This record gives sequence, C-alpha cells and structure tokens, in this order.
Amino acid sequence: MAFQTEIVKWYLNHKRDLPWRGTTDAYVIWLSEIILQQTRVEQGLPYFNRFLENYPTVTAFAAATETQILKLWQGLGYYSRGRNMLYTAKQIQEVYDGKFPTKYDDLIRLKGIGDYTAAAISSFSSNEMKAVLDGNVFRVLSRYFGIETPINSPAGKKQFIELAQNLIAGQEPSVYNQAIMEFGALHCKPKSPACESCPVQSDCFARKNDLVNMLPVKEKKLKKRTRYFNYLVCFNGDEILVNKRNPGDIWQELYDFPLIETDDNYLEAQEQFLTILKNNFGDTCTITPLEQKKHLLTHQTIYVQFFALDNYIINFNQNAEIKWVSLSELDELPQPKVITNFISSYSVN
Repeated sequence: MAFQTEIVKWYLNHKRDLPWRGTTDAYVIWLSEIILQQTRVEQGLPYFNRFLENYPTVTAFAAATETQILKLWQGLGYYSRGRNMLYTAKQIQEVYDGKFPTKYDDLIRLKGIGDYTAAAISSFSSNEMKAVLDGNVFRVLSRYFGIETPINSPAGKKQFIELAQNLIAGQEPSVYNQAIMEFGALHCKPKSPACESCPVQSDCFARKNDLVNMLPVKEKKLKKRTRYFNYLVCFNGDEILVNKRNPGDIWQELYDFPLIETDDNYLEAQEQFLTILKNNFGDTCTITPLEQKKHLLTHQTIYVQFFALDNYIINFNQNAEIKWVSLSELDELPQPKVITNFISSYSVN
C-alpha cells in the first residue's frame, strides 16, 4: 500500500489543472480520452475545448455530420478516431437514449473504446474498480517492480493487467488511476525521469539496479512504410481541383489534390510518373515543381512533392471523386495536415 499512498500523495500536490478533471460526466471524460489518444495534452487541449463548445452533449455530437466532425478534428491525425466518435455518439443516442454509459461492460462494446478507455471512463465517472493501463502506467509499473516482459506482448499485457488490478484494490479508483497516469506523464518520464526527487525511489527496482533507461521493454515494431505522393495543383480561375480520398487508406474521406503515387521520387520514377500524368491530364500538360515535404505518420513516412499543372485536359476514371471548389469552400472541407500547411504557405506567398 505504501506505493499507492505515495503516488496519490504526489498527485494531490502536483496534478495539473485540466478542464476534464473534477467532473463525473462520462461524455466529457470520453471526449478528453479519445482526443488525447496518441496526442500530447498541450496539443489536444484546444481541440477538447472546441469540441465541447460546439457539441456540449452527446446528443449534439450525434446530430453532427461527418464532414463537420472531421473539419473540427483537422490536424489531430488518426482521423478514424473522429469517425468512431460520431458512430458511437449516434449509437448512444439510439441505444441509451442519449445517456452516456458509465459501466465498463457497456463502454467496452462501443466503437473506438478499448480496455484502457473503458477503464478510464468507468473509474472517473462512477468509481468502478477498473485499473487503467496506458503508456505512462506501463512505464511506472515496469520500472518500480522491475518487469522485463515486453509491454506490447500478450504475456506482458496479461502480467501488467493483473498487477494493476491488484494495486487498485482498496483505493479510490478515480483518484488512484489519475494519480499513476499523471505521475508517469510528469515525473517518471520516458527520458530524464526525476529519480532524485521520486517519492518511491527507495523501493524502485529500476533505480536500484540501474535499469531506468532500459525499462519498459517493447518488442520491435514493424519497419515503417515509405511512400511518394505527387500532388497536382490545378486552378481554373478562382477554383481549385480537389479529390476526396477513398476508404481503405490513410486520410479516408478527407480532401486533398489529385495525386500520383510513385514507387520512388518522381525523378527516379519518371517513366511511371509521366505515364500516369499524361493518362489523367493529357499529352499537352506541363508541370512546375513547387514545395517538397516529408510527412511522418506512425507507420509511414511520406515524401510529398507539389506540382503546378497547366495546359491539362482532365481524364480521370469515373471512380475518382474530384471536383472544383473555391478556396473558401476548400477551407470548410476536412483536409490532411500536409494539404492545410501547403494552402497556408500558398496563401501567404
């Protein structure tokens, strides 16, 4: 119990003042938890405030369109989160009459809600005895108890779940869960943790055995995929040609420009690039290279090249969802960040 007591004591003295703390409203907690997945608090906070301002209840959220949600989500990445949220909001409106569930067994059935999120919402909103396990908690437990089983392995997940659930027994779940997550986020950080002032350092296995920088252990990830995107920027007076991305790939349902994806950069894959270009825009089209960008996603590295296109004849296949829009209309459409950044720099120039 000494470990839990010290962690909670530290939390009460050092916790951040965040707008979703101190509430038991499961909808507000859900908003914060989904927005903060794979996102730093500093980046996610403005999005949380905007979503809560625009959609103060799950009923209001359920009434939104996908375009409205994705536009508000723009820049956060992992756009499937926004789509899943809309699906879940509609489901709660229909199945639970607009009352956000607070029990783990109900929450885990909802789209986009996994073990961690269900545990967080249920413990924060109704004090259900469910331990949370996020990256911060994995790190604290691995270091303190000296667990070398990879945290992303089936055996590791089972081991940590059992430990976390044992530790929360006898605690106030909402406080303890937030305490151990906050401790990992602010004190027992991945790099340069504050071991000298750690309230549990005397019994920390990693500190006593010089393993702080070695724990937690993760199995090696798959190699990142490298892709080459060549965007074609076409103007017709005050309008610009845009493409709605199809399901089954990154940024689905978002708007970008007509795209030629090649196996290498366009200079190395010139024959492939020019063949597709002429098939879609005619033999007389000419291109002018514009910006180059390197865009990093979790599992992909994308090299982006923008081109201005002239003297073209549009000849896309019927499955392509392309259309002309004004820049003001484009501003209302959800876009990948790489497109938003290009438009911003174009407008400035």
